[in-house]
Amino acid sequence: MTSTGGPAVQATDVTVRFRSVTALSHVSISVQPGEFLALAGPNGSGKTTFVRAALGLVTPSEGSVMLQGVAVGELPLEARARAVAWMPQEESVGDNVPLREYVLYGRYPHARRFAPASGRDKAVADRVLDDLGFQDRKHVGVQELSGGERQRLRLGRVLAQETPILLLDEPTSHLDMGYQLEMLERVRRLAHESGVAVVAALHDLNLAARFADRIVVLHRGHVVAEGPSASVLSPSLLRDVWGVIADLKRDPESGLPYLIPRLPMLEAVASGGVRGLRVHVVGGGGSAAPILRALASEGHRVSLGAVALFDTDSEVAVELGIPTATEIPFVPLGEEVRERNRLLMTEADIVVVAPFHVGPGNLGVLDDLLALPDSKSIFLVGPSAVAPRDFAGGVGTVRLTDLGKRSRRVGDEHELLRAISLPPTAQR
Repeated sequence: MTSTGGPAVQATDVTVRFRSVTALSHVSISVQPGEFLALAGPNGSGKTTFVRAALGLVTPSEGSVMLQGVAVGELPLEARARAVAWMPQEESVGDNVPLREYVLYGRYPHARRFAPASGRDKAVADRVLDDLGFQDRKHVGVQELSGGERQRLRLGRVLAQETPILLLDEPTSHLDMGYQLEMLERVRRLAHESGVAVVAALHDLNLAARFADRIVVLHRGHVVAEGPSASVLSPSLLRDVWGVIADLKRDPESGLPYLIPRLPMLEAVASGGVRGLRVHVVGGGGSAAPILRALASEGHRVSLGAVALFDTDSEVAVELGIPTATEIPFVPLGEEVRERNRLLMTEADIVVVAPFHVGPGNLGVLDDLLALPDSKSIFLVGPSAVAPRDFAGGVGTVRLTDLGKRSRRVGDEHELLRAISLPPTAQR
Protein backbone atom coordinates (compact mmCIF):
# COMPACT_ATOMS: atom_id res chain seq x y z
CA MET A 1 0.00 0.00 0.00
CA THR A 2 1.58 3.29 -1.06
CA SER A 3 0.94 6.81 0.15
CA THR A 4 -1.27 9.03 -1.98
CA GLY A 5 0.30 12.22 -0.67
CA GLY A 6 -2.88 13.02 1.25
CA PRO A 7 -3.93 12.28 4.84
CA ALA A 8 -2.76 9.03 6.35
CA VAL A 9 -6.10 8.72 8.15
CA GLN A 10 -9.23 10.49 6.96
CA ALA A 11 -12.47 9.99 8.87
CA THR A 12 -15.39 11.86 7.32
CA ASP A 13 -18.72 12.36 9.08
CA VAL A 14 -18.38 9.05 10.93
CA THR A 15 -21.34 7.90 13.01
CA VAL A 16 -21.20 4.62 14.93
CA ARG A 17 -24.25 3.18 16.65
CA PHE A 18 -24.55 0.16 18.92
CA ARG A 19 -28.28 -0.62 18.93
CA SER A 20 -29.90 2.44 20.51
CA VAL A 21 -26.60 3.97 21.67
CA THR A 22 -24.71 6.41 19.44
CA ALA A 23 -21.02 6.07 20.27
CA LEU A 24 -19.79 8.52 17.61
CA SER A 25 -21.85 11.21 15.93
CA HIS A 26 -20.69 12.82 12.66
CA VAL A 27 -17.01 12.80 13.60
CA SER A 28 -14.52 14.07 11.02
CA ILE A 29 -10.80 13.75 11.82
CA SER A 30 -7.80 13.96 9.50
CA VAL A 31 -4.26 12.87 10.39
CA GLN A 32 -1.27 13.67 8.22
CA PRO A 33 1.91 11.57 7.81
CA GLY A 34 4.41 12.59 10.47
CA GLU A 35 1.70 13.98 12.78
CA PHE A 36 1.06 12.93 16.37
CA LEU A 37 -2.66 13.37 17.11
CA ALA A 38 -4.00 12.86 20.63
CA LEU A 39 -7.60 11.83 21.20
CA ALA A 40 -8.75 13.07 24.59
CA GLY A 41 -12.02 12.76 26.46
CA PRO A 42 -13.59 11.13 29.52
CA ASN A 43 -14.59 7.48 29.70
CA GLY A 44 -17.35 6.72 27.22
CA SER A 45 -16.56 9.71 25.01
CA GLY A 46 -15.87 7.60 21.90
CA LYS A 47 -12.08 7.43 21.82
CA THR A 48 -11.83 3.64 21.62
CA THR A 49 -14.73 3.46 19.17
CA PHE A 50 -12.92 5.87 16.83
CA VAL A 51 -9.73 3.81 17.01
CA ARG A 52 -11.65 0.62 16.25
CA ALA A 53 -13.45 2.32 13.34
CA ALA A 54 -10.08 3.39 11.94
CA LEU A 55 -8.93 -0.22 12.16
CA GLY A 56 -12.02 -1.49 10.38
CA LEU A 57 -13.11 -3.47 13.45
CA VAL A 58 -16.27 -1.35 13.68
CA THR A 59 -18.30 -0.44 10.61
CA PRO A 60 -19.72 3.11 10.71
CA SER A 61 -23.47 3.53 10.37
CA GLU A 62 -22.70 6.67 8.37
CA GLY A 63 -19.55 8.24 6.94
CA SER A 64 -16.25 6.68 5.93
CA VAL A 65 -12.70 6.01 7.09
CA MET A 66 -9.81 6.07 4.62
CA LEU A 67 -6.28 4.83 5.24
CA GLN A 68 -3.83 6.44 2.83
CA GLY A 69 -6.64 7.12 0.41
CA VAL A 70 -8.24 3.65 0.51
CA ALA A 71 -11.43 2.80 2.38
CA VAL A 72 -10.44 0.66 5.35
CA GLY A 73 -13.19 -1.86 4.60
CA GLU A 74 -11.75 -2.46 1.13
CA LEU A 75 -8.31 -3.43 2.44
CA PRO A 76 -7.62 -7.16 2.83
CA LEU A 77 -6.53 -8.03 6.36
CA GLU A 78 -2.89 -8.58 5.41
CA ALA A 79 -2.72 -5.24 3.59
CA ARG A 80 -4.42 -3.55 6.53
CA ALA A 81 -1.88 -5.06 8.93
CA ARG A 82 0.92 -3.64 6.80
CA ALA A 83 -0.74 -0.21 6.82
CA VAL A 84 -1.70 0.22 10.46
CA ALA A 85 -0.49 -1.17 13.78
CA TRP A 86 -2.73 -1.19 16.83
CA MET A 87 -1.94 -1.19 20.53
CA PRO A 88 -5.18 -1.91 22.44
CA GLN A 89 -5.88 -0.89 26.03
CA GLU A 90 -5.54 -4.46 27.22
CA GLU A 91 -4.01 -7.47 25.53
CA SER A 92 -3.52 -10.94 26.92
CA VAL A 93 0.08 -12.07 26.61
CA GLY A 94 -1.05 -15.66 26.14
CA ASP A 95 1.59 -18.32 26.68
CA ASN A 96 4.79 -17.56 28.51
CA VAL A 97 6.76 -17.05 25.30
CA PRO A 98 10.17 -15.32 25.33
CA LEU A 99 10.14 -11.56 24.86
CA ARG A 100 11.85 -11.82 21.48
CA GLU A 101 9.24 -14.24 20.17
CA TYR A 102 6.43 -11.97 21.39
CA VAL A 103 7.86 -8.93 19.59
CA LEU A 104 8.27 -11.05 16.44
CA TYR A 105 4.47 -11.34 16.34
CA GLY A 106 4.57 -7.83 14.92
CA ARG A 107 6.53 -9.09 11.92
CA TYR A 108 3.84 -11.52 10.73
CA PRO A 109 2.30 -9.10 8.17
CA HIS A 110 5.67 -8.92 6.41
CA ALA A 111 6.45 -12.64 6.41
CA ARG A 112 5.56 -15.27 3.84
CA ARG A 113 2.83 -17.58 5.08
CA PHE A 114 4.21 -20.30 7.43
CA ALA A 115 7.78 -19.09 6.80
CA PRO A 116 10.12 -18.82 9.80
CA ALA A 117 11.30 -15.41 10.96
CA SER A 118 13.86 -13.96 8.60
CA GLY A 119 17.17 -12.41 9.55
CA ARG A 120 15.67 -8.96 9.07
CA ASP A 121 12.69 -9.85 11.25
CA LYS A 122 15.00 -10.92 14.08
CA ALA A 123 17.14 -7.81 13.65
CA VAL A 124 14.07 -5.57 13.92
CA ALA A 125 12.87 -7.40 17.04
CA ASP A 126 16.30 -7.16 18.68
CA ARG A 127 16.58 -3.44 17.89
CA VAL A 128 13.15 -2.75 19.37
CA LEU A 129 13.92 -4.74 22.52
CA ASP A 130 17.24 -2.92 22.94
CA ASP A 131 15.54 0.45 22.54
CA LEU A 132 12.97 -0.46 25.19
CA GLY A 133 15.57 -1.57 27.72
CA PHE A 134 15.11 -5.32 27.43
CA GLN A 135 18.64 -6.02 26.11
CA ASP A 136 19.46 -8.67 28.68
CA ARG A 137 16.01 -10.20 28.97
CA LYS A 138 15.15 -11.27 25.43
CA HIS A 139 14.74 -14.89 26.45
CA VAL A 140 12.72 -14.19 29.62
CA GLY A 141 9.06 -15.24 29.48
CA VAL A 142 6.47 -12.49 29.06
CA GLN A 143 4.51 -13.67 32.09
CA GLU A 144 7.51 -12.88 34.27
CA LEU A 145 7.16 -9.14 33.52
CA SER A 146 5.35 -6.58 35.62
CA GLY A 147 2.22 -4.87 34.28
CA GLY A 148 4.17 -1.79 33.24
CA GLU A 149 6.86 -3.87 31.54
CA ARG A 150 4.22 -5.76 29.59
CA GLN A 151 2.79 -2.44 28.41
CA ARG A 152 6.21 -1.43 27.10
CA LEU A 153 6.56 -4.82 25.44
CA ARG A 154 3.19 -4.37 23.71
CA LEU A 155 4.54 -1.13 22.28
CA GLY A 156 7.57 -3.10 21.09
CA ARG A 157 5.35 -5.56 19.24
CA VAL A 158 3.59 -2.61 17.57
CA LEU A 159 6.82 -0.83 16.65
CA ALA A 160 8.21 -4.03 15.13
CA GLN A 161 5.26 -4.04 12.73
CA GLU A 162 6.81 -1.01 10.97
CA THR A 163 3.61 0.49 9.59
CA PRO A 164 3.00 4.04 8.31
CA ILE A 165 0.08 4.43 10.72
CA LEU A 166 0.08 3.76 14.46
CA LEU A 167 -3.09 3.60 16.59
CA LEU A 168 -2.56 3.54 20.35
CA ASP A 169 -5.43 3.13 22.82
CA GLU A 170 -4.39 4.38 26.27
CA PRO A 171 -0.71 3.44 25.74
CA THR A 172 0.44 4.90 29.08
CA SER A 173 -1.85 2.83 31.30
CA HIS A 174 0.04 0.77 33.93
CA LEU A 175 3.18 2.88 33.42
CA ASP A 176 4.81 5.00 36.09
CA MET A 177 5.51 8.65 35.31
CA GLY A 178 9.01 8.17 33.94
CA TYR A 179 7.98 5.48 31.49
CA GLN A 180 4.90 7.47 30.42
CA LEU A 181 7.16 10.34 29.39
CA GLU A 182 9.64 8.01 27.73
CA MET A 183 6.95 6.17 25.75
CA LEU A 184 5.27 9.30 24.42
CA GLU A 185 8.61 10.91 23.58
CA ARG A 186 9.53 7.77 21.65
CA VAL A 187 6.22 7.84 19.77
CA ARG A 188 6.55 11.55 18.97
CA ARG A 189 10.08 11.02 17.67
CA LEU A 190 8.86 8.17 15.49
CA ALA A 191 6.24 10.45 13.96
CA HIS A 192 8.52 13.41 13.36
CA GLU A 193 11.62 11.52 12.22
CA SER A 194 10.05 8.63 10.31
CA GLY A 195 6.85 10.21 9.00
CA VAL A 196 4.56 7.80 10.84
CA ALA A 197 1.02 9.06 11.48
CA VAL A 198 0.19 8.47 15.15
CA VAL A 199 -3.24 8.55 16.78
CA ALA A 200 -3.14 8.01 20.55
CA ALA A 201 -6.17 7.94 22.86
CA LEU A 202 -5.01 9.56 26.09
CA HIS A 203 -6.74 10.29 29.39
CA ASP A 204 -4.18 12.81 30.60
CA LEU A 205 -4.68 16.20 28.93
CA ASN A 206 -1.33 17.47 30.17
CA LEU A 207 0.49 14.56 28.54
CA ALA A 208 -1.45 15.18 25.33
CA ALA A 209 -0.48 18.86 25.41
CA ARG A 210 3.16 18.04 26.08
CA PHE A 211 3.69 15.54 23.28
CA ALA A 212 0.96 15.75 20.62
CA ASP A 213 1.02 18.10 17.65
CA ARG A 214 -2.74 18.39 17.81
CA ILE A 215 -5.52 17.40 20.22
CA VAL A 216 -9.06 16.31 19.37
CA VAL A 217 -11.41 16.25 22.36
CA LEU A 218 -14.38 13.90 22.17
CA HIS A 219 -17.37 14.14 24.47
CA ARG A 220 -20.46 11.95 24.26
CA GLY A 221 -19.45 10.94 20.75
CA HIS A 222 -18.99 14.49 19.42
CA VAL A 223 -15.86 16.48 18.61
CA VAL A 224 -16.03 19.41 21.04
CA ALA A 225 -12.53 20.87 20.57
CA GLU A 226 -9.69 20.46 18.07
CA GLY A 227 -6.35 22.12 17.46
CA PRO A 228 -2.89 22.69 18.97
CA SER A 229 -2.74 22.41 22.73
CA ALA A 230 -2.34 26.17 23.13
CA SER A 231 -5.76 26.72 21.60
CA VAL A 232 -7.53 23.67 23.06
CA LEU A 233 -6.57 23.48 26.72
CA SER A 234 -8.62 25.73 28.97
CA PRO A 235 -10.26 25.63 32.41
CA SER A 236 -13.67 25.81 30.75
CA LEU A 237 -12.90 22.68 28.68
CA LEU A 238 -11.96 20.70 31.78
CA ARG A 239 -15.04 21.97 33.61
CA ASP A 240 -17.52 21.36 30.79
CA VAL A 241 -16.21 17.99 29.60
CA TRP A 242 -14.65 16.41 32.70
CA GLY A 243 -16.57 18.31 35.39
CA VAL A 244 -13.30 19.38 37.04
CA ILE A 245 -12.31 22.89 38.09
CA ALA A 246 -8.72 23.71 37.13
CA ASP A 247 -6.21 26.53 36.75
CA LEU A 248 -4.34 27.06 33.47
CA LYS A 249 -0.56 27.51 33.67
CA ARG A 250 2.21 27.71 31.07
CA ASP A 251 5.61 26.06 31.09
CA PRO A 252 8.09 28.97 31.16
CA GLU A 253 10.56 27.05 28.98
CA SER A 254 8.35 25.51 26.28
CA GLY A 255 5.40 27.88 26.53
CA LEU A 256 3.07 24.85 26.48
CA PRO A 257 -0.08 25.05 28.58
CA TYR A 258 -0.91 22.68 31.40
CA LEU A 259 -3.87 22.40 33.76
CA ILE A 260 -3.72 22.10 37.53
CA PRO A 261 -6.98 20.53 38.77
CA ARG A 262 -8.34 21.90 42.00
CA LEU A 263 -10.40 19.98 44.55
CA PRO A 264 -13.66 21.90 44.75
CA MET A 265 -15.11 19.57 47.33
CA LEU A 266 -12.27 20.13 49.81
CA GLU A 267 -12.13 23.86 49.09
CA ALA A 268 -15.86 24.15 49.67
CA VAL A 269 -15.68 22.37 53.00
CA ALA A 270 -12.84 24.62 54.12
CA SER A 271 -14.82 27.73 53.20
CA GLY A 272 -18.13 26.50 54.63
CA GLY A 273 -19.70 26.19 51.18
CA VAL A 274 -21.29 23.32 49.25
CA ARG A 275 -20.02 19.77 49.46
CA GLY A 276 -19.60 18.64 45.86
CA LEU A 277 -22.64 16.39 45.96
CA ARG A 278 -23.80 13.91 43.37
CA VAL A 279 -27.17 15.31 42.32
CA HIS A 280 -29.60 13.65 39.92
CA VAL A 281 -32.17 15.95 38.35
CA VAL A 282 -35.50 14.70 36.99
CA GLY A 283 -36.88 17.08 34.38
CA GLY A 284 -38.03 17.60 30.84
CA GLY A 285 -39.25 20.31 28.51
CA GLY A 286 -36.66 22.82 29.71
CA SER A 287 -37.88 22.72 33.32
CA ALA A 288 -34.50 21.49 34.57
CA ALA A 289 -32.24 23.80 32.53
CA PRO A 290 -31.72 26.54 35.16
CA ILE A 291 -31.31 23.89 37.87
CA LEU A 292 -28.63 22.06 35.86
CA ARG A 293 -26.69 25.26 35.23
CA ALA A 294 -26.90 26.34 38.87
CA LEU A 295 -25.74 22.98 40.22
CA ALA A 296 -22.91 22.64 37.69
CA SER A 297 -21.66 26.16 38.39
CA GLU A 298 -21.32 25.25 42.08
CA GLY A 299 -19.17 22.21 41.34
CA HIS A 300 -21.75 19.50 42.00
CA ARG A 301 -21.60 16.26 40.01
CA VAL A 302 -24.88 16.34 38.15
CA SER A 303 -26.86 13.80 36.12
CA LEU A 304 -30.21 14.11 34.33
CA GLY A 305 -33.09 11.87 33.34
CA ALA A 306 -35.24 10.63 31.95
CA VAL A 307 -35.74 13.07 29.06
CA ALA A 308 -36.19 12.92 25.32
CA LEU A 309 -33.28 13.34 22.96
CA PHE A 310 -33.12 16.94 21.66
CA ASP A 311 -35.29 18.11 24.56
CA THR A 312 -34.11 21.51 25.85
CA ASP A 313 -32.94 19.91 29.10
CA SER A 314 -31.08 17.25 27.12
CA GLU A 315 -29.33 19.89 25.03
CA VAL A 316 -28.26 21.81 28.15
CA ALA A 317 -26.90 18.55 29.60
CA VAL A 318 -24.84 17.96 26.44
CA GLU A 319 -23.53 21.51 26.66
CA LEU A 320 -22.49 21.01 30.30
CA GLY A 321 -21.20 17.47 29.88
CA ILE A 322 -23.83 15.98 32.19
CA PRO A 323 -24.61 12.22 32.02
CA THR A 324 -28.20 11.76 30.88
CA ALA A 325 -30.78 9.00 30.50
CA THR A 326 -32.40 9.86 27.16
CA GLU A 327 -35.23 8.36 25.13
CA ILE A 328 -36.20 8.75 21.48
CA PRO A 329 -38.58 11.73 21.12
CA PHE A 330 -42.35 11.21 21.11
CA VAL A 331 -42.32 7.66 22.48
CA PRO A 332 -43.06 6.38 26.01
CA LEU A 333 -40.05 5.78 28.19
CA GLY A 334 -38.63 2.34 27.54
CA GLU A 335 -37.49 -0.03 30.27
CA GLU A 336 -33.82 0.38 29.29
CA VAL A 337 -34.01 4.16 29.75
CA ARG A 338 -35.92 3.81 33.01
CA GLU A 339 -33.27 1.41 34.31
CA ARG A 340 -30.54 3.88 33.39
CA ASN A 341 -32.47 6.62 35.19
CA ARG A 342 -32.99 4.42 38.24
CA LEU A 343 -29.26 3.71 38.38
CA LEU A 344 -28.41 7.42 38.23
CA MET A 345 -30.92 8.14 41.01
CA THR A 346 -29.52 5.33 43.15
CA GLU A 347 -25.94 6.58 42.76
CA ALA A 348 -26.87 10.19 43.61
CA ASP A 349 -26.67 11.73 47.08
CA ILE A 350 -29.69 13.91 46.33
CA VAL A 351 -32.51 13.72 43.77
CA VAL A 352 -34.02 16.96 42.52
CA VAL A 353 -37.39 16.99 40.73
CA ALA A 354 -37.93 19.91 38.35
CA PRO A 355 -41.48 21.17 37.64
CA PHE A 356 -41.86 19.12 34.44
CA HIS A 357 -45.12 18.33 32.69
CA VAL A 358 -46.45 14.86 33.40
CA GLY A 359 -48.10 12.76 30.70
CA PRO A 360 -48.78 9.07 30.07
CA GLY A 361 -45.35 8.65 28.50
CA ASN A 362 -43.33 9.70 31.55
CA LEU A 363 -45.50 8.53 34.45
CA GLY A 364 -42.98 5.75 35.00
CA VAL A 365 -40.46 8.31 36.23
CA LEU A 366 -42.80 9.20 39.10
CA ASP A 367 -43.25 5.50 39.92
CA ASP A 368 -39.47 5.11 40.12
CA LEU A 369 -39.17 8.21 42.31
CA LEU A 370 -41.79 6.86 44.70
CA ALA A 371 -39.93 3.54 44.86
CA LEU A 372 -36.75 5.18 46.16
CA PRO A 373 -35.88 4.32 49.77
CA ASP A 374 -36.95 6.77 52.47
CA SER A 375 -33.29 7.49 53.19
CA LYS A 376 -32.88 9.21 49.79
CA SER A 377 -33.10 13.01 49.98
CA ILE A 378 -35.55 14.37 47.40
CA PHE A 379 -36.18 18.03 46.61
CA LEU A 380 -39.17 19.28 44.61
CA VAL A 381 -38.54 22.58 42.82
CA GLY A 382 -41.35 25.01 42.01
CA PRO A 383 -44.86 25.83 43.22
CA SER A 384 -46.87 23.30 45.19
CA ALA A 385 -49.78 23.39 42.69
CA VAL A 386 -49.20 20.44 40.35
CA ALA A 387 -52.57 20.10 38.58
CA PRO A 388 -51.73 22.64 35.80
CA ARG A 389 -48.89 20.43 34.57
CA ASP A 390 -50.75 17.13 34.87
CA PHE A 391 -51.67 15.78 31.42
CA ALA A 392 -52.23 12.24 32.64
CA GLY A 393 -55.87 12.51 33.65
CA GLY A 394 -55.17 13.29 37.29
CA VAL A 395 -52.83 10.37 37.86
CA GLY A 396 -49.82 12.68 37.77
CA THR A 397 -51.33 14.92 40.44
CA VAL A 398 -51.89 11.96 42.76
CA ARG A 399 -48.34 10.71 42.36
CA LEU A 400 -46.74 14.14 42.69
CA THR A 401 -48.81 14.74 45.83
CA ASP A 402 -47.60 11.41 47.27
CA LEU A 403 -44.04 12.35 46.36
CA GLY A 404 -44.44 15.71 48.08
CA LYS A 405 -45.26 13.99 51.36
CA ARG A 406 -41.76 12.54 51.56
CA SER A 407 -39.80 15.37 49.88
CA ARG A 408 -38.71 18.91 50.65
CA ARG A 409 -40.07 21.69 48.43
CA VAL A 410 -37.97 24.68 47.37
CA GLY A 411 -39.08 27.64 45.28
CA ASP A 412 -36.32 27.77 42.68
CA GLU A 413 -32.72 26.78 41.92
CA HIS A 414 -31.30 29.47 44.22
CA GLU A 415 -33.26 28.20 47.20
CA LEU A 416 -32.20 24.68 46.23
CA LEU A 417 -28.50 25.60 46.37
CA ARG A 418 -28.96 27.11 49.81
CA ALA A 419 -30.86 24.05 51.03
CA ILE A 420 -28.33 21.47 49.89
CA SER A 421 -25.46 23.42 51.44
CA LEU A 422 -26.96 22.59 54.86
CA PRO A 423 -25.80 19.55 56.85
CA PRO A 424 -27.68 16.38 55.79
CA THR A 425 -29.70 16.31 59.02
CA ALA A 426 -31.12 19.76 58.18
CA GLN A 427 -32.07 18.95 54.59
CA ARG A 428 -35.20 16.92 55.32
